[in-house]
Amino acid sequence: MRIPTDEEILGLHEKHAPTTGAFDLVYTHCVIVCGIVEQLHARLSPGLEIDIDLARAGALLHDVGVYRLYDKAGNLDGGNYIRHGILGYELLQQEGLPEAICRFASHHTGVGLTRDDVIAQRLPLPPADYLAETGEERLVMYADKFHSKKTPPILLTAPAYAARVRRFGPEKVAAFQLMRAAFGEPDLEPFSAAYGHRIIHR
Repeated sequence: MRIPTDEEILGLHEKHAPTTGAFDLVYTHCVIVCGIVEQLHARLSPGLEIDIDLARAGALLHDVGVYRLYDKAGNLDGGNYIRHGILGYELLQQEGLPEAICRFASHHTGVGLTRDDVIAQRLPLPPADYLAETGEERLVMYADKFHSKKTPPILLTAPAYAARVRRFGPEKVAAFQLMRAAFGEPDLEPFSAAYGHRIIHR
């Protein structure tokens, strides 16, 4: 499988971003998530086999579907934000990227969406499981939880994200804690210093 280079990934973001503001928001988020992936990977125990090149590409591309939620005036359709994963999957497929990379877009939302979640919550998604299945997918999904694209963007510690995920039920809390136990907690200070994003601790 050929993994796209960082330069090719940057070009893809530039191609699909509808505005400079959208590019800055989404690409910066992806770069931060990639940095968290690299940091966590460097501390992994030897038993966890992760293809870091694949995980990096997945991190840098996981949110490209957000671009398809902007209208021509540059307004984001926040009401359909839950669809950004499958929109990203379709975009990456159309770009001819391998399935293993396309899946990072559709399989990173929250701590995983099940078919039952989609039906029970009446989500605007095809009923299916959108769960991280590989080590690389789980690492990207987990790293994504530590940065939010809200206005202004923020960094969240593990306790802060754990507090937020409680509203989705105990099974989602448990899923997050399993990833936390497997991958550890990132040091967010370097990202805060580099990008000026505030760290939320609780």
